[in-house]
Amino acid sequence: MKVPFVDLQTQYLALREEVLQAVDQVFTSTAFILGDEVTRFEKEFAAFCGARESVGVATGCDALLWALKACGIGPGDEVITAGNSYIATALAITAAGARPVLVDCRPDSYAIDPEAVRAALTPRTRALIPVHLYGQAADMDPLLALAQAHGLAVIEDAAQAHGATYQGRPCGTLGRVGCFSFYPGKNLGAYGDGGAVTTDDPAVAQQVRMLRNYGQSKKYYHDVAGWNSRLDTVQAAILRIKLRHLATWNEARRRHAARYRDQLAGLPLTLPVEMPGNRHVYHLFVVQVDRREAFMEFLARRDVHCGIHYPVPIHLQAAYRDLGYQPGALPVTERVAPRLVSLPMYPELTADQVDYACAQIRAFFA
Repeated sequence: MKVPFVDLQTQYLALREEVLQAVDQVFTSTAFILGDEVTRFEKEFAAFCGARESVGVATGCDALLWALKACGIGPGDEVITAGNSYIATALAITAAGARPVLVDCRPDSYAIDPEAVRAALTPRTRALIPVHLYGQAADMDPLLALAQAHGLAVIEDAAQAHGATYQGRPCGTLGRVGCFSFYPGKNLGAYGDGGAVTTDDPAVAQQVRMLRNYGQSKKYYHDVAGWNSRLDTVQAAILRIKLRHLATWNEARRRHAARYRDQLAGLPLTLPVEMPGNRHVYHLFVVQVDRREAFMEFLARRDVHCGIHYPVPIHLQAAYRDLGYQPGALPVTERVAPRLVSLPMYPELTADQVDYACAQIRAFFA
């Protein structure tokens, strides 16, 4: 049996006729740039997230950048975020002209540690970007309390958390702005790049709409120095189809996670922790193991394919050497990074595939 890490083809084949019809309608209408499908998707995605506004942009990285700019973040400012996220979170801060301040994660959920955030606050701190990592919300209540006490903007990186909730509240609506990626492998993925900003603040939404479209308030009237960062109409049409299935797909991911837990319990590996009050949507199912390379090679020889998210923490990347972090600066992040493995996780996994993967994992430890 073969168990790929992710299988986009199986999902496409199930949606093929709907997708081809939707794409053909875009081609027939020739409304390729900010067409009606973009507006419809924005409204539907806002409703799904429980947000007042949603604005489609070109990528998830752009969503973070425009959110920062819409919140007035720029040169001289510091923005605190997690050191164990994907580097896009920090790159958006850099692109806005601000300085990323990278802090450690909690050892249980791997989410940004609120106490580490508190310790990193300075008079230059203007914003926090908590990352809802692997499909689970960060611990938002203490972060929101810190932000309120210090007058900080909270911008959620929800790129891995489409449909996740915290204390019954959807990710993307917990802070001032939520930022999503529609990279193909996400829980809600396009057939190319795409992203969105969600917010209840109409001023932020309007600013992002201008920033993504050359800074225009209307055609040829440029109120701010924006950029070309529009969600493609074809991708919006595809995302509208997939959005209708997202809740079902998230439930399938949760079933797979439960099946993994049942069959891997008692083995010498650390399973994901679903924190109280959270509804995890398992963008990734991440475990900790000793001898990671041997573990992954053993499984790959048996056609069970895994991933690593992420092998080098942001603060130790060459791109951020100038920030001055040294090994040991983020001890929890550095301790777990060499041990993390992402097991196969996507909605179309079958029970037999999960069972087979678990059997091979048990064989490794035997």
